[in-house]
Amino acid sequence: MYHVVVVVTVVLHFAFLCYLMVGGFVALRWRRTIWLHVPAALWGIAITTQHLDCPLTWLERRARAEAGMPPLPPQGFIAHYITGVLYPASCAYAVPVVVFALVAASWAVYVWQGRHRSEATPSADRLISANDEL
Repeated sequence: MYHVVVVVTVVLHFAFLCYLMVGGFVALRWRRTIWLHVPAALWGIAITTQHLDCPLTWLERRARAEAGMPPLPPQGFIAHYITGVLYPASCAYAVPVVVFALVAASWAVYVWQGRHRSEATPSADRLISANDEL
């Protein structure tokens, strides 16, 4: 049973990290999802800058111990599954900067797109006044 908890936790962790990186771009298509991405991004910033333990990492550690599996390294999930696998360990310092740049870029496009949508979409007041002139 605890092996399943480990697997589900790892999948959830990867899903969260993927959403953290691309959630702002998802919001370009489905604008209301920005309200899901904002807390995810804030959590990502907090966990990176304050060196907090992620609840998913805690859960995986606990499940690994109960399942008799080897523990995660002290650095946690990212050190075990991602660093040295998806990018070289020597680039580990740059990854949070790149992720932050992706999030910032997606939010900038989100705001820019929102402003241009409001300019391009006629408001109800303008439609009513245009009909009154006819």
